Amino acid sequence: MFAIKTSLFFLIIIVFTGLAAAGKPHVIDFRWSNLYPEGMAWDPSAQHFVVGSLNHRTILSVSDAGVVETLISDPTLPENVTVLGLTVDYTKKRLLACLHSSSPLPPFNALAAYDLRTRRRLFLSILPSDPDFPVSSTRRGRDVANDVAVDFKGNAYVTNSIGNFIWKVNEDGEASIFTKSPAFTRYPNTMDENHPFNDCGLNGITYVSKGYLLVVQSNTGKMFKVDADDGKARVVLLNRDLVMPDGIAMRRDGVVLVVSTQKLWFLKSDDSWSEGVVYDKTDLDEEGSATSVVVGEEGRAYVLYGHLMEGITGKGREKFKIVEVKSEKESEDEHVWIYVLLGLGLAYFLFWRFQMKQLVQNLDKKIN
Repeated sequence: MFAIKTSLFFLIIIVFTGLAAAGKPHVIDFRWSNLYPEGMAWDPSAQHFVVGSLNHRTILSVSDAGVVETLISDPTLPENVTVLGLTVDYTKKRLLACLHSSSPLPPFNALAAYDLRTRRRLFLSILPSDPDFPVSSTRRGRDVANDVAVDFKGNAYVTNSIGNFIWKVNEDGEASIFTKSPAFTRYPNTMDENHPFNDCGLNGITYVSKGYLLVVQSNTGKMFKVDADDGKARVVLLNRDLVMPDGIAMRRDGVVLVVSTQKLWFLKSDDSWSEGVVYDKTDLDEEGSATSVVVGEEGRAYVLYGHLMEGITGKGREKFKIVEVKSEKESEDEHVWIYVLLGLGLAYFLFWRFQMKQLVQNLDKKIN
């Protein structure tokens, strides 16, 4: 009887501990002077986050306790280069980083690859401009290597936010323009013309193991499905347009996460992303200027508050955050299962009490 009561007691403790944990998101505060990170990745082997910088030629690791260490320091890169999108190629044990220099600096867009074991640079691939743009074009030279995804063969795919096309860099560092699909320029710009990122097109990108890429476009709110073999692209039909989408990530269960400075959207699809549904959204701290989302340990979604807009204006800051963000609808479902578990435990205990009472009564009758 003591064992049963003890088991029930621990069951109740576990249930209420689970409820408390489910309601409290994981917040990681970290410090680094004038870092202003735009890109973030998750390294599943080392169990830490990886962030870039608006102002430093370094890439840092951030533990779940907020401990910051220099992962990559590359002084051979051009001065004032910005480290934007990042991804961990866990099959090849590499870190891939998008590099960009903003005006008035000379144009520079490249993809760098680093060995995660030795931290040695494997290659630095200069990304070519579109030759179809005339030299006099105001857009020529203003390409922006924004975000990167990698497939299982080691091919990297890099979005160009101004040119609205995607580069491909193979495992050996050979770079080319992968796709200039007309779908990327088919939809009107919905962003305020005075917004500082009004001309930001293709942005976040993720690779799906079935052989395609999902890409979001900031100034139209569209998502595209892009064949990873031939580059053919088509818009994903959503039940609502996204507003200024930036980063994108996919969970193991197929749920896609898209972040903006204001929202984190949760999307799913039943037909391999010909169509999709935004089934939940969570408000974010707009002041933090969230730009990136990753899937961390146990499928948890984390967004990066890098205060990018503040960094662009030249202010100084040393405090930044990585914050776990949950779907309220999914949390409600989790709570339901916890309560079901608690109910089953109580039902089992009451049934046991009833059985014990019957047993005692039967023994009393025999004795008397």
